Amino acid sequence: MTAISTAVLAQRGGTHVYTTSQLHTMAQKLEQRKSLATTGAAGETLEKYPGHFTMLTVRNQSGGAELHEHYADIFFVVDGEATLTTGGTILDRKNVGPGEVRGKSIEGGVKRHLAKGDVVHISPNTPHQLTVAKGKSFTYFVVKVHEQGKG
Repeated sequence: MTAISTAVLAQRGGTHVYTTSQLHTMAQKLEQRKSLATTGAAGETLEKYPGHFTMLTVRNQSGGAELHEHYADIFFVVDGEATLTTGGTILDRKNVGPGEVRGKSIEGGVKRHLAKGDVVHISPNTPHQLTVAKGKSFTYFVVKVHEQGKG
């Protein structure tokens, strides 16, 4: 896939369609990245648009807790299963960049099982964490939507 600049997309009303086959092919490439072996996650920004951008991420390990002050996350589960914990309190909370918070885990959140085909919306300022079972993999398409008037 060829990335098209945001200006061009805005100008011509660009449309992108990602077939299941294309997403699986992209995920296979992400599975070859060194970061997957070292951090348990590999991701790539696919396209940037005014007010949002898209990503594809593969996880083979649980991630830490995170919170985005200015972005909502919308997940489309492409493959695999994971547990999503939302809400609660981020433990060992650290600001890692403008509007971005990370931590070890979440205490007191709500857990939900996610599987292929599920769709999730996580509002800005909502702690969240994905837990992946040992030996399993989880692939998800993400739309990161900027909250207008923030950050």
